[in-house]
Amino acid sequence: MKQDKSEILQGTLDLMVLKTLDAMGPMHGYGIARRIEQVSEESLLINQGTIYLCLIRLVQKGWIEAEWGTSENNRKAKFYSISRAGRKQLAAARPWNLPLRDATAATSTPRRAS
Repeated sequence: MKQDKSEILQGTLDLMVLKTLDAMGPMHGYGIARRIEQVSEESLLINQGTIYLCLIRLVQKGWIEAEWGTSENNRKAKFYSISRAGRKQLAAARPWNLPLRDATAATSTPRRAS
């Protein structure tokens, strides 16, 4: 069955978020997006609307959990952490995905995820 391009990109972002939370521990949405951009050496730029839709989708799937807390700026923020189901999903996907740095290395100009 042929996958739609947006489904492929959506699945890729889902895995990047899971991988980030698995490696870094609980983070707020803005921090997750900036970390993915940093690891991709700015070859992938993620707008806030995209990351928050992804986070909502992952919470609904039960792959991540959300909890209110205080950010480093002393502001109320929702922090996300990977769940047991998310770790299981990430482990199942590992044979099929490359490290984030390798996946984005072929990109020569920054792109904005939409």
